[in-house]
Order: sequence, then C-alpha cells, then structure tokens
Amino acid sequence: MPRVRAGGRAERAGPDPAGLHALARARRRRHRRGPRLAASPRAPARPVVAPATARRIAAHHAAGGLVASVCAGAFALGQAGLLDGRRCTTHHELQDDLARHHRSATVVRDVLYVTDDRVVTSAGIASGIDLALHLVAARHGPATAARTARAMVVYARRNGDAPQAGAMLRHRAHLSDAVHRAQDLIDARYTSPLRLTDLAAAAGVSERTLTRRFTAATGLTPLRYQQELRLEHAERLIGQGTTVEAAAHAVGFTDARMLRRLRLRSRIPAAPTAAPAATADSVVLAAST
Repeated sequence: MPRVRAGGRAERAGPDPAGLHALARARRRRHRRGPRLAASPRAPARPVVAPATARRIAAHHAAGGLVASVCAGAFALGQAGLLDGRRCTTHHELQDDLARHHRSATVVRDVLYVTDDRVVTSAGIASGIDLALHLVAARHGPATAARTARAMVVYARRNGDAPQAGAMLRHRAHLSDAVHRAQDLIDARYTSPLRLTDLAAAAGVSERTLTRRFTAATGLTPLRYQQELRLEHAERLIGQGTTVEAAAHAVGFTDARMLRRLRLRSRIPAAPTAAPAATADSVVLAAST
C-alpha cells in the first residue's frame, strides 16, 4: 500500500471514501500557518458600464426618475452623461479621477453625499447608508427614516453636502430604547398636548428616569424636543407662504406668541452658561401650548 506524507510523518494510506484524511491534513496545514488577514490598500475600481446600460440610466432620469450611486458608481452616472453641469461626489481616493474624466462636473469633496436635480451621489460604501436614509426621509418622512436607522442600529446622520437639520433625525443619534419610544410618540403627536406621564408609560420608565435619560441622550427635555418639531414644521409652512398665526395653530400652538418667541430664540446664539437641571415638573408637554 502506498505511503503518503501528512503532518511531517509517514502514514499508511487506507480507504477514505469521504475524503476525511485529506480534510484533516488541510486543517492541520491551516492550523500551522495560523489565521491570515488580507487587506488591499488599493482604491475602489472605476466601473465601466455597457453603452446600453448607460442609455437606460439616462432615459430613466430623462423620464423624471431619480438615480443614485454609491462609491465608485458615480462613474457609471458619468458615462450616462448625468454628471455634466452637476455637483457630485465619490470615494475620496477617486475624486481626482472623477474630476479628470468629467470636467464639466463639480466634484464636491469631504461630504457624505450630494443631491443635484434627481442625481444623488455618495462617497464610500458606508455613506451609502446615509444616502439611503436621506431617500427614505425624502419619500416617506423623517420619522420613518429615524425608525429605519434605529432598526439598523446606525446613527441617523443625513449629513450630505450641507447640514440637514431635521429634528426628528438630528436627535436620534443614540441607543436608548426608552428615549426612542418616547420620541416615537412625540413624533407622531407633536401637534397635541402630551403629558409626561403618558410619555413615561410609553417608554416603560418613571417620569424622573425618562427626563434624565431623554436629556442625556438628546440634550433636550421632552418639552424642548416637541417645541423643536413644532418650530421646524412651522418654519416650513411659513416658507411656503403661510402666515405666522396660521402656522402656529397648524403645529399645535394656541396662538402665535410662543412661535414668535421660539423663532426669535432660534436666531440668537445661546449664552455660554450651563442650563439648569430639568425637573419632572418642567417638562409637562401640555404646557407647551
């Protein structure tokens, strides 16, 4: 019977219908070598799409559709002619290359994503999550985007080519389930008076605990968070031509005085002094009306 070498010594070969001897030898060799990690310092490859694919991408945009790319996918949009005269971005190691190949495009650096006339481009792979959350927020609202981010256990950044200061997302960059549950209720009913007891019940904690955790997680009391939501929605209505009085009533204020105060306060830089500690009595949301 032939002899084979395995594990540094001679062994007699025998019947091995399942290949178990060979598997064991391979495992011993891997064990002697130890685990290996491979890392490539190379930049992402620049993709090349077929002309027919580029034409379909261009036709989709021409018909009113939105197109988006992640990382080096911006080159595919460039082949489709969709970067000409537009702002865009890509992986930081490919930005110079993108600018050379598409000289009529404006390559924006050091951003997560850029939107320009239904053409959305993002930087590296991880920034594709931010782009996706931005698209969810644009189509289904910031509350849905915030819940999606929470389910994915990621920060709801939405920080594209400019600060996108949606309050529902801006204050969701934490991992406190109790605070998220309270925020879900406020997001859904921000135009209505809300009692701290109801929020605490929804969060499954005491009123004092909710106040403490909410402030630690968001930097705001529940009342201030609700006021930010109201102010944000009121500003949007005013920007669309609604009067201050009508906007105030639409977002839940009984009159325009509180809205005017909040608008004024949002335009005045905060004084560099520590805010007093919040108490349970100071965050009864019904008082916001």
